[in-house]
Parts: sequence; structure tokens; C-alpha cells
Amino acid sequence: MASSSLTLSQAILSRSTIPRHGSAHKLHPTPISSTLSLPSFSGLKSTSSSGPAPLSRRRGPAVARRPVSASAAVETLQKTDTELVDKSVNTIRFLAIDAVEKANSGHPGLPMGCAPMGHILYDEVMRYNPKNPYWFNRDRFVLSAGHGCMLQYALLHLAGYDAVKEEDLKSFRQWGSKTPGHPENFETPGVEVTTGPLGQGIANAVGLALAETHLAARYNKPDSEIVDHYTYCILGDGCQMEGISNEACSLAGHWGLGKLIAFYDDNHISIDGDTEIAFTESVDTRFEALGWHVIWVKNGNNGYDEIRAAIKEAKAVTDKPTLIKVTTTIGFGSPNKANSYSVHGAALGTKEVEATRQNLGWPYEPFHVPEDVKSHWSRHISDGAALEAEWNAKFAEYEKKYPEEAAELKSIITGELPAGWEKALPTYTPENPGDATRNLSQANLNSLAKVLPGLIGGSADLASSNMTLMKMFGDFQKKTPEERNVRFGVREHAMGAICNGIALHSPGFIPYCATFFVFTDYMRAAMRISALSESGVIYVMTHDSIGLGEDGPTHQPIEHIASFRAMPNILMLRPADGNETAGSYKVAVLNRKRPSVLALSRQKLPQLPGTSIEGVEKGGYTISDNSVGNKPDVILIGTGSELEIAAKAADELRKEGKAVRVVSFVSWELYDEQSDEYKEGVLPSSVTARVSIEAGSTFGWHKIVGTKGKAIGIDHFGASAPAGKIYKEFGITVEAVVAAAKEVI
Repeated sequence: MASSSLTLSQAILSRSTIPRHGSAHKLHPTPISSTLSLPSFSGLKSTSSSGPAPLSRRRGPAVARRPVSASAAVETLQKTDTELVDKSVNTIRFLAIDAVEKANSGHPGLPMGCAPMGHILYDEVMRYNPKNPYWFNRDRFVLSAGHGCMLQYALLHLAGYDAVKEEDLKSFRQWGSKTPGHPENFETPGVEVTTGPLGQGIANAVGLALAETHLAARYNKPDSEIVDHYTYCILGDGCQMEGISNEACSLAGHWGLGKLIAFYDDNHISIDGDTEIAFTESVDTRFEALGWHVIWVKNGNNGYDEIRAAIKEAKAVTDKPTLIKVTTTIGFGSPNKANSYSVHGAALGTKEVEATRQNLGWPYEPFHVPEDVKSHWSRHISDGAALEAEWNAKFAEYEKKYPEEAAELKSIITGELPAGWEKALPTYTPENPGDATRNLSQANLNSLAKVLPGLIGGSADLASSNMTLMKMFGDFQKKTPEERNVRFGVREHAMGAICNGIALHSPGFIPYCATFFVFTDYMRAAMRISALSESGVIYVMTHDSIGLGEDGPTHQPIEHIASFRAMPNILMLRPADGNETAGSYKVAVLNRKRPSVLALSRQKLPQLPGTSIEGVEKGGYTISDNSVGNKPDVILIGTGSELEIAAKAADELRKEGKAVRVVSFVSWELYDEQSDEYKEGVLPSSVTARVSIEAGSTFGWHKIVGTKGKAIGIDHFGASAPAGKIYKEFGITVEAVVAAAKEVI
């Protein structure tokens, strides 16, 4: 292939997304390297300098903990360096203070406390290209404590990202702004993932780090380390309290993700006050038990060398992730609000802003970046371009030596699917034996695994029941990271968020994850973030109805289909047989910026006449019809396992001379996207005699069947019994459909 490196960069740029609020999307963040040599470090678990000694988790009066005066000296650097770093750190603080103040909304406390670690990461450690935020081999940064997003916006602004100009900082949290109230990857190039719901970000970071580890294992060669980047994350006490963070970090430790480095902003303050009221565990001990390397930076306020040394040590530990606990003062520099909950989620106020300026010796007007700070940071534009150019040249050499591997990797990097991949999807005829759609799903996964290099995924300890194993691959584990079956254990919430991270690492990743449909309740927050952040995860959800039988109402979904139909930017697909399952996978693979939920049966279903892959792409389509002139007497509409019931009911009605159309309604969302002309050909407005049947809530169905139609479903919990018995007792039968049809005709 000609000029591979240039083509690759251009392809990545061309796939940058468009923000939902109308402004043209620019690039996505790309990390930068620094030749700054870090000081040697002893390797102790705790770092300390001449800064003030922090108090223990259970401590005395908080006011005595840490000084907030600007006079605190950093004695480990040369004076000129110290002054410039101090000025840069205070620039970050005041950009955050000023933006929150102008908006009269936001969270200034975290940026004020985390500015030192943010400065060191973005200015000295990370590798990125501000003019191409989507450069593949950039380091990734995730602000899991997303409420402190002005920290990240300030850093992106200083580093030279086009997405965050001064006017963007001044429009923080305003309509159409590229600086929304929490980080949004689809709005702000330079932001990797969408965070805000606490704990989601650290779980996304685990997914990003898994992706790097996996690609490095698959594609690096002894003479070419083409995949080599770190994932950095800042999380707070709130993230630590959320259960998802423990689930995800447990997996990160198990997998030994050595290029994941998380900074725990240990400031002891949450919205309700001091964390002593609800959170007194030893986070250090817990993370050590989870298999992490743990370092404590005792002075996060101005202990720059401590932070540098901790990062150096973390990078030296390659067989496990690292948690760097950085003890900070929330709202550092504010004389009256630092170290209190009042600085967490509200503007400082005019008087306190002025007092903070006086305390930190900041004479500048709002949003001002001093010239020496601006000049210092400006090098990242040229450095970043050089980093990317160097990598592009390296990739060009790699492509010459390893053309097959390069083609695969390029597909993952750019998101360009291999030509003809869809031909791998299986097709079926009515003569093929019936099967559960969960089994048919496995046939599709194994067919696609051969042609889609970015397909990776697994189940929450239900692989043998969800039928999600790719049989030609082994398990992704610490010793076998090149494999593509991911064992998530019973961790549904983290599973969804980790898959979001994988999907957002590179456009060509196609992550899937699986559990019983009812257990989407455990992972709904992650699934909502999938939809919001345009993360094209495929959710393989089996045991989709009362059809699972004897496990009973705790395991039988009722309201779940309706709830996902109500969620924006997500496809809810319920296939009825093999062709529709294949069609659902085709749709899911093609929708890289929209997640898909596949609701699949436990029980066997027949291969129905009239179903097709092409029909699924329309969302709703006719599978049988004996009417003339688009004027059936009645339209029967079914999904999934109930499409068979609708088809059998049509046969009975046709015996009585009725003109009956049977419509498969696999996906409401896809159907809604069709033209009015197409929809009129499926559900003509003149035909009001309509009956729907679905073994779930009838909520929403009346927009399909109309006021004169009937919706057959289940608006109560299920029961424990064989599936056939439950269907009969709940009236999900051919007889019920025939009776309803006669009523509405």
C-alpha cells in the first residue's frame, strides 16, 4: 500500500465525529512525550518531601492538615523551574476558577487541588499531538471525577488543542459549548470518554488499557514496538465509593494491566462533607489486595518531585497497574473555602476569588495565561507533530515487513471494515432445524471472528449459557493478552463500562458483552453512557423473556425491552430466527457510534419463511401477506419468539378467508428511520386493525397498533414453570392473537 503512514493519519482524521450540537468536530487527544529526566526514587510505597505531613484517614481537626498559602516552597527544583511550574499550576487553577465563576456553575475544588498532577502529566509525561487528538499511539487520559472537568479543559487549552480556545473556556457549561459540564468525548476532541457518573471513568480506563495491552500483544514484534502507550486516570473519593470502580479495578489487577496508572485524588471531601461520615476504609490496602502497585504521594499540593518520582516508579512496575494516592487539598489556595465541601460544587464567589488571587499572588485578569507559561506550553504542538511523524515512519517500516498484521491493525485504527465482511454472516431457510437465537448468535460471532480483527468480548460468568465464546481463540489473560475471549466474571456493571473504553480506544474495535437480559439492571448506567458517548458496544442479552421458564420472575425480563426502546441512541433488536439474528449482527457491526442490544431466546425457535437480513435493516418488514393493494384486513405484528405465534395466527385467520399481513418488528429505532413511503407500505395508515404480540410489557405498543388496535403482552411479573405453561397461562398464544384480530377487524 502506498504512503501508509500518511494515509493512516488522514484516515483517522477523516473519521472524526461531528458534535451533536452543530459545531464541526475537530480532532481527538494525542499524548506528548518529554525528555525531562525524572529524579531517582527509592521504591518505597510512600513518597515524601519537606511538605507538611498529612493526617491519617481517621484524624484530628481538618483545618490543621495542609497549608494553602502561596509561600510554600518547592525546594527540590531549581528556582527558575520552580517559579515556572508554580505559575503554570496556578494558571490551571485560575482558568478553572474563572470559568466556573463566569458560568456561576461548576466544580472548582478538584481542579484547584489536582492542578499539580495535571500539569506534570500533560506537560512532562504524556505523549500526544494537540493538532491530531486521534493519533493512534497517544497516551490516553481519563478524568473519572468528571465534575472537575475544568482541570482537563484548562490542560487541553494550554497544550494547544483547537477544541478548547479561550472563548470555549469563557462559555463553560453554556449552550453549544465545547466545554460542557462534564467531559464528553463526542463534543470535545481531546476528551477520550464521557465521564460524570462516578466510577464510570476508571472502568473506561481499564478498557482503554486492556485495548492497548491486547493490541501490543497481537501486533508488536521484536524489532518493532508499534503499540506503546499508557492510560492515565484521575479518580476521587466518590469514584472509590462506587461499586463499579472495585469491579473494574479487580479485573485490572487480575489482568496485570501494567500501563494503567491511576491517580487517586485523596482530598477527603465529598458533597455531604468530610468522608469520615461514610468512607473510612483503607483504599491502599484494598488496592494492594486487588493486585495493584500502590504509592502514596503525601504532598499533592506542591510536591512536584514526589509526583514525578511516583510516576517513574509506576512505569517501572510493568506487571500490574499502579494506584498513586495523591493527598491534596480540595480548593487549594482559597483562604476560606479550601478543604471544605463548599468548594466542591459551587463557584467561589467574587470576594473569595479575589481573596484567592491575593493568597496565591495572582495579579492577572480572568482567563489570562502569562506569556512565559504560554511560551513554555507551546512546544507541545511541534513536539506532538514530531511524535506522530516518528510513529508514522515507524508504522510504514512495520507495514513493509509485516503487511498482513499491518492491514489488520490499520483496520482497527481507522474503523474501516474489511471488504466483504458481511458475506461471513450465515443464512437460513425454513428447512434448517430450529434453534434458540442465543445459539444462532454464537454461530454469528464465530463467523464474524474470522473476518473482523477488532471483534473482542465475553460474558459476565455466563459464557456457556449466553453462548458467546469465539471457539478459535483462547482467553484474554495476563499471560495471554493476545486472545479475544474476555472473562469478566460476575461484574456486569464494570463489564459494560470496560467495553465502552475498548470501543472508544480505536474505531475498529467491536466489543461485545453478555449476560441474561434481566441483569441489564446491573449495568444500565454503563449502557446509557454507551449510548451517550457513541460507543458501539454490542450487548448480547440472552434469556430474553418468560420463555426461559423455570428460573422464574427474578430472571424473566418484562419491562426491559420497553426501557431500552425509550433510551436515546441505542438499538433494541429482538430477532425471531437465524436470518434475523444475522441481520441484527450486521446492523450492530455497522453502527459503530450507536450501541446495540440483542435480546435472544433460550428456547428453540423455527426458521420462519420470509425473514431476511435485509428486512432487519429496515427495523420492521412484512414476512407474509395474502392481501391485495396494500389493504389487508388485519396486520399482525410480532418480535422475537412471538413472531412464530403471529405467523401461526395468520394461517388460522387465512383459513377463514381473511387477508392477513404479518410484520416482524425487530427494531423500532430502525423502523422509525425509514421513509414515510416505506412505512406506509408496511403499516398503511388506512388499516387500523392491528394486533401486536410480545412476551413483555405492552408499554409503547399503542403508538404502533393505534387506538383501535390491540397489544398482547405481559404487564406483570412472570412465574416459575415450564415455558409452555407460562405462555398459555399468560395468554401469549395463537388463540389469543386470533381472538384479538377478530375483535379489531
